[in-house]
Amino acid sequence: MLCLSGSLRRQSGNTALLRAAAQLAPPSLHFSLHDGLASLPPFNPDEEMAALPTSAAALRHAVGRSDALLIACPEYAHGVPGAFKNLLDWLVGSLEFPGKPVVLWNASARDSHHAQDALREILVTMSACLVEPASITVPLPGSGCDVATILGDPVQPMRIRAALDALAGVLAATPR
Repeated sequence: MLCLSGSLRRQSGNTALLRAAAQLAPPSLHFSLHDGLASLPPFNPDEEMAALPTSAAALRHAVGRSDALLIACPEYAHGVPGAFKNLLDWLVGSLEFPGKPVVLWNASARDSHHAQDALREILVTMSACLVEPASITVPLPGSGCDVATILGDPVQPMRIRAALDALAGVLAATPR
């Protein structure tokens, strides 16, 4: 499973959520956190047609190797952060992405549904297979939230495990 954080912050709650999920996952799910968001150049269709930048090629390769994508993305100004939209733009023309199972997690404790709604629209347009039973909101306490905080919470680990179990069930039932 390829984990994609939509945040560039060093102390990102979204990234911490993905790291916590890796520790809580059932044995059938193997996690890899993509750490190349900041290295992707601005999407340019001309470059896509000529020779993919190394970072975009690495992203596509990682997507192709994964059974599913787990996305945790913040909301900025009621939308998807530009860097993460850029990542998705590099996947639009790829052969690796269409039909890929995708799980969306929202780590905001506030009413921040705009980015999630926009991501759903973008991903459906890109031919993703959204795994709704595993797509959840895990309300985290703002910036600076770390893996230990998430794992030490009395409720969040159960919510995360239930979502990961749902994903594992969907993947087990999907012919490859």
